[in-house]
Amino acid sequence: MSQTPAPPPAVETAPADALTPTVRGVEVIRQTLRTLPDSPGVYRMLNGKGDALYVGKAKSLKKRVVAYTRIDALPLRLQRMVSETISMEIVTTHTEAEALLLESNLIKTLKPRYNILLRDDKSFPYLVLTSADDFPQVIKHRGSKSLIGDYFGPFASAGAVNQTLNQIQKAFLLRSCTDAVFNSRTRPCLLHQIKRCSAPCVDRISRADYQTLVTQAKAFLSGDSKDIQAELATRMEAHSAAMEFEDAAILRDRIRALAQVQAHQDIAIDDMRDADVIAIHQAGGQSCLQVFFFRMGQNYGNRAYFPQHSPDAPSGEVLEAFVGQFYANKLPPHSILLSEPLPNHDLVCAALNLRAGRKVDVTVPKRGPRTKAIAHALTNAREALGRRLAESSAQNTLLVAMAELFELDGPPQRIEVYDNSHIQGTNMVGGMIVAGPEGFNKSAYRKFNIKDPTVTPGNDFAMMREVLTRRFTRAQKEDPDRDRGQWPDVVLIDGGQGQFNVAKAVLDDLAIDDVTLIGIAKGPDRNAGRETYFSEGREPFTLPHNHPVHYFLQRLRDEAHRFAIGSHRARRTQDISRSPLDGLPGIGPKRKKALLHAFGSARGVAEAGLTDLQQVDGISESLAQTIYDHFHG
Repeated sequence: MSQTPAPPPAVETAPADALTPTVRGVEVIRQTLRTLPDSPGVYRMLNGKGDALYVGKAKSLKKRVVAYTRIDALPLRLQRMVSETISMEIVTTHTEAEALLLESNLIKTLKPRYNILLRDDKSFPYLVLTSADDFPQVIKHRGSKSLIGDYFGPFASAGAVNQTLNQIQKAFLLRSCTDAVFNSRTRPCLLHQIKRCSAPCVDRISRADYQTLVTQAKAFLSGDSKDIQAELATRMEAHSAAMEFEDAAILRDRIRALAQVQAHQDIAIDDMRDADVIAIHQAGGQSCLQVFFFRMGQNYGNRAYFPQHSPDAPSGEVLEAFVGQFYANKLPPHSILLSEPLPNHDLVCAALNLRAGRKVDVTVPKRGPRTKAIAHALTNAREALGRRLAESSAQNTLLVAMAELFELDGPPQRIEVYDNSHIQGTNMVGGMIVAGPEGFNKSAYRKFNIKDPTVTPGNDFAMMREVLTRRFTRAQKEDPDRDRGQWPDVVLIDGGQGQFNVAKAVLDDLAIDDVTLIGIAKGPDRNAGRETYFSEGREPFTLPHNHPVHYFLQRLRDEAHRFAIGSHRARRTQDISRSPLDGLPGIGPKRKKALLHAFGSARGVAEAGLTDLQQVDGISESLAQTIYDHFHG
């Protein structure tokens, strides 16, 4: 017969406000330990605002968390974390592998300060062969797999996928236009004229022949390139023997396009069809992880990552954290090759198997042809980190010089640069770029579509006022204590005295007095190199054309200008591609195509009479009336 144990004696503790931060943090952890189970799970250390300081996983929560109460045995970084801990949150899991997956997801979502963080986490582009219509298109796609079709990739960058897409168009003549463009074409486009499309939109190829091209493209992207090239070569020789030289030349060009795709493979490993190669190099307290993507036996490019971590973090720990976060929202390939072993190799393998729903082979090659891929990735990692360290050193020198020139308290850690773009007042867009000790922080870029209906088209002053007001009003609301690193030290305005005065008025209205404001205006005749600078408390001044800070600020201004123009063009292109017939009730792609064939353009449809509209195939009297009323009121 079991006996109920006696309750533990009450423990007297000092009032919370009488404890030092470290002792208080240890006491919070001890209080949590009383209810912790001896099972797998994930724990979170939280500060006074409820923000996550650290996310960790454990096979036994009780045994792992108790280590944080032995404060003298912890590294200085974790001692600081404990001193900031106000509360903890616990999630139990069935297995340690599930805990590892949950930990990786939470780190990516919460970005805790004391974890190793993978900061660059953009999604990868894919090539997609759609299958939802009779004439599939081949397109570049990034994001969730919402399109119906076959996905090929991932590719390391937009440049890599664009290069392959261009050659696929040359080799297989598949359409890349949108369905809206495809359904409205009345004659072949430029891509057909330069032999990159077979023009199915105007029936220049039969459905059966087009499907043959689709099948060939799918086979090539799946790794069967030799069979496709052999088939094309046989057909080319047959046409040549029959003196059908024009047809033979078309096939020759297609073979050349396929050869160019294969010629860009820097590494060729015969037995490596579906694998990621990951290598790490450390120097100067930083790490670079180089990832090469192999799919269907082809090299789809590489990308360098620079995770954030403490300078003394061992390479194996960084590599393991990277693998966990990298595949938290990506499907792992069948094989992952690493440059060195992971501290918890079996656990990571179990988590990846669970994530993929199949076996994932994680290995560290020691011999054979796969070591060539690892050596190549290590070389790229070492060179990329060397370039980054050199750039960081030069960047810090410029920031120190900028602080001296503008009498700042210290080198700025965050510089925000603003510029506007429009054409005669249309599609007005404001752009903000961010720079700091590590160069441009593109993940922090923001665009602002001008929303205020009272802004006069083309009024740059009003546009700048709206952009800055929205930016800093939101900053005051979301980060009032300015402890998240989102407040700028310097705001650089692309404009003269007028723009500078508008920006100063916005900051004054919002009672912001600790942000340095600088204006940069082009010289006479908009001559780049003779810019004038505006700063509070001093007369406008210029700098010698070869002054390093002058060149640095020009680069910042030009990057903001590029980003603002790019945002404006994207918005303008979206408006241009929108047809007046889009959104009309009862007008789908087929009726839209029939109307355009009948009247030549959307403008022709708008000017057509009611009787003329009724003569178009598929347009009933009631629908003709609807169209007529839409354009004529």
